[in-house]
Amino acid sequence: MPGATPPSILERRKSEPLSATPPAYSTVIPVFNSAGIVNDTIDACVLFFEEHGLHYEIVLVDDGSIDASWAVLRERAAQNPHIVAVRLLRNYGQHSAVHCGMAISRGARVVILDDDHQNSPAEIKHLIDKADAGHDLVFGRFRRKRHSLPRRIGSWIANHINTAVFDKPHHLVLTNFKLLERPVVDRILSHRTRFPYINGLALLYARRPADVLVEHRARTVGKSNYRLSTLVSLLTRVLFSYSAFPLRLVTSIGLVAALLSLGLAAIVFIKALVVGTSVPGWASMMVIFTFFNGVTLLVLGILGEYVVRILMQTSVTEPYHVIEINSSPHD
Repeated sequence: MPGATPPSILERRKSEPLSATPPAYSTVIPVFNSAGIVNDTIDACVLFFEEHGLHYEIVLVDDGSIDASWAVLRERAAQNPHIVAVRLLRNYGQHSAVHCGMAISRGARVVILDDDHQNSPAEIKHLIDKADAGHDLVFGRFRRKRHSLPRRIGSWIANHINTAVFDKPHHLVLTNFKLLERPVVDRILSHRTRFPYINGLALLYARRPADVLVEHRARTVGKSNYRLSTLVSLLTRVLFSYSAFPLRLVTSIGLVAALLSLGLAAIVFIKALVVGTSVPGWASMMVIFTFFNGVTLLVLGILGEYVVRILMQTSVTEPYHVIEINSSPHD
């Protein structure tokens, strides 16, 4: 059909007939500049599933790495039919990479963990046991966090935002190490947004979330990719894509400014009548400026409230672009 948009790599893959039976478990691992450690994570995942006799696949998503990570993933995918390596066009952020991996995954249950081997795949057993008890979303709650101080601070801030924005239960601890049942994954994928936030969407679409204690390993190779800019990006994504809080804050400021201007106007007007003013017109100009500046902020906040709701409904731009998918034939 002339002028039609060609299907993306991801769409072509999803439309291809699958000869193999869908696995019971899919493990999604976002990868960014982890060439020195990701092999250990992959090996530990393979060992866990094979030791427990579970039918599995491992979906590795290279999120625009600038080191040799993609070469490592492509080689592993060529060696093991249970491994799928996906390469994104550029760095879109961890949550977009996880979203991509979830879209490609086929397992009845999806396990998500980091690429740095701090989330030990051996601990997946605890997530499975908790899910078997009837929970459709299970987070790994670390007995002792081995993250850097900036990341712990970021986790603390994110926890409070998740409580306010997504109505997270106070007893529930959210982490990147989690298990989701397929219905929860499908609901997340049906949510059309350019800025996916997996933990928040999981809370929105899970019926019985829970957490379970797991071990958290110290990083043995390289340094964490978590930076202050990562925290700022995450906070911006949550606040502006899933909440009207910034606009409501501006609206509140505008309302307070308008009220204060009325009070100031009354003071200036009374003073002008009683004692006069040395600058003719100053009183009236100050009243006009302060009042209308406050009203302007108030009106902009109200208009912005409508705009953000429209954007939430019409945000359908793809959150990432896949440029290559590598996997070896299934048995």
